Amino acid sequence: MFDPVIGFTAGLIAALAGPLNSTALAIVVFTLGVRLLLLPLGVMQARGERARARLAPQIKELGRRYARQPERLRRELAALYAKEKTSPLAGCLPGLAQLPFFTVMYQVFASSTIAGHANALLTHGLLGVPLGQQFAGTVAGFGLISGPTLVFAGLFLLLAAVATVTSRRMRRTMGEEVQPALRRVLPLLPYGTVLVAAVLPLAAGVYLLVTTAWTAAEQAVLHRPVLAGR
Repeated sequence: MFDPVIGFTAGLIAALAGPLNSTALAIVVFTLGVRLLLLPLGVMQARGERARARLAPQIKELGRRYARQPERLRRELAALYAKEKTSPLAGCLPGLAQLPFFTVMYQVFASSTIAGHANALLTHGLLGVPLGQQFAGTVAGFGLISGPTLVFAGLFLLLAAVATVTSRRMRRTMGEEVQPALRRVLPLLPYGTVLVAAVLPLAAGVYLLVTTAWTAAEQAVLHRPVLAGR
């Protein structure tokens, strides 16, 4: 279903790689461009989450007051959301709207074939390593201590640095309602990007680094009012 869009996107990146004289740099620039275009959705999502955090005490109180009157509770919640000009999905829908864009971009950088044809983007290289190469294949072909392997090592270190920033923010912002077990597990999830990059082509790893770094910066800026109000 996404093949025409994926093929068109791959063509745009290939066209961008010409002037930049680097497919890897084109991946970076294109990813930043898409994230910039999606920024309004990020702003909407942040506003929705701020509204949800602001209304959380009132919602909790209504739930306590009308625990045995579900119909009354629904009416009161609807009235509260109408008064505040928001909805329970205000912070979710903008995030869901971004998923198709992320899906297409991931497929462009991770798929060896697009619409039945070889993905030409993956035939180019970064510091001597083909963008279609995976970490295991690099180690098998060049050895554990080699230039190409160090390229992957640098990518993993950068991904781990971004994951650390994200993890620390998650620890600071988790509410008291989060179960202790989840409080221990959730901050570890951002490090999954390192594991994912280890099994994906180098091109997908570069994309992951750029998009997760953007997400970390976006959260730090757009969600700062939430932190200040907590």
